[in-house]
Amino acid sequence: MRPAQPIEVGGIPVTPFGSMQEAVSEIIRADGSVVPGSWVAINAEKVVRARRDKDVRAVLEQATLRYPDGMSVVWTMRQKGAITTRIPGVDLWLALMTRAGQLGIPVYLVGARPETLDAVQSRLREDFGVSVVGATDGFGFVESDLVDRIQGSGPKIVTVALGSPRQEEFIQRCRAAHPQAFYMGVGGTYDVFAGNVRRAPTWMRNHGLEWLFRLLRHPTRIWRYRSLVRYLAAHVARRL
Repeated sequence: MRPAQPIEVGGIPVTPFGSMQEAVSEIIRADGSVVPGSWVAINAEKVVRARRDKDVRAVLEQATLRYPDGMSVVWTMRQKGAITTRIPGVDLWLALMTRAGQLGIPVYLVGARPETLDAVQSRLREDFGVSVVGATDGFGFVESDLVDRIQGSGPKIVTVALGSPRQEEFIQRCRAAHPQAFYMGVGGTYDVFAGNVRRAPTWMRNHGLEWLFRLLRHPTRIWRYRSLVRYLAAHVARRL
C-alpha cells in the first residue's frame, strides 16, 4: 500500500503514514531491496525555521520525503484531514536497523562522539546482526575523504548524526556521489541507542509530551521552545 499524498504544513509537504511498518516498507521493500533517496524528520521547530529562512526550507525540500516526527505536525495534518501517526526518528531508525540486520543490508554510520559511535556499532552488530560496513564519528573528518569511504564501502543505508541542518546538507552532497543508498539524518539517536540520553516514558511519548520531558530535565533550554509556541499559535489560528 502506497502512502497518501503529502499534506502541506507551513508550506512544507509532509507525507502521512498510518503506521511505522508502513514507513519502513517504503524504504525496505518486501524483497529486501532498499529504495534510494533521503528522508527528513519534520517537527515544529523546523517548520518555523523554514518559514523564516529560505536556506533551511531549501534543505528540507531537497529530501525525497518528509515525515511527521513531531506531534504538533501530526495535529496539523489531522486538522487538514490526513490519517497519520507520528513517526519518531529514533524509532524509525531502530526499525530500519532491525530490518537491515534480518536481511543483511549493509549500513554506514556517521556522527556522534567516538565512544558513542563505538558503542552503537558494537550493539548493532552483536544484538541486531547488522552489517556495519563503516563508521565515522562527527569530529574532524574531511568531507571529501568521508564521501570516498562511503562510496568504497558500498552501503545501502547511511544514517547521519550531525545535527540539523548540517546532517541534511551533508546528505545531499553525499547523495550526489553515492546515489544508490537511502540516507537519513538521525540527530541524537545514537546517544539514545547507546544509553547516554534517557527518553521520555512511554506514556508521555504516546501523548506527544516528549518535549515536556526534555524541558523538565533541562529547564535552561526553555528558549528553544519558542518555536513550539509560535507553531501552536499558528496551528490554532489555522495559519499552517
